Amino acid sequence: MDIKQIQELIKFVSRSGVNEVAIEQENFKITIKTNQAPVYVNAAIPAPVAAQPAAAPAAAAATQQVAETKVASTPAAEDTSKYITIKSPMIGTFYRSSSPDKPSFANVGDEVAVGKVVCIIEAMKLFNEIESEVAGRIVKVLVDNASPVEYDQPLFLVEPI
Repeated sequence: MDIKQIQELIKFVSRSGVNEVAIEQENFKITIKTNQAPVYVNAAIPAPVAAQPAAAPAAAAATQQVAETKVASTPAAEDTSKYITIKSPMIGTFYRSSSPDKPSFANVGDEVAVGKVVCIIEAMKLFNEIESEVAGRIVKVLVDNASPVEYDQPLFLVEPI
């Protein structure tokens, strides 16, 4: 299995939602695990409406008021349509610099050119330099340093020049 096939397998695993895949061939063995924790859902069974006929309209009105309050209290979303997103090409750990004592590759306000390294993603003990595919100014860093990232996860917002 070559590196291209491994990268494609990583992309497939990240999109499929499985937590672990293991492949073993004659002289090759690979295990890919995602950082996704299992999702547990606790659901409450609602009481029958016929058991509480007088309380049901009051509960519905209260629920509607809470919903309206939540909608009114959320601030207007930032307009990010004019920005270009630099996304993660792989699953791994996001690093803003090559080592803790070195400066970050890209900070908010920095100008980036096509091909400039903006971060490093560690995947399977390999440190991959991620280069910008656009020229512009970094507007926002969307991931914390040393955080796990998924395939195609937004990393930076760039205002094109």
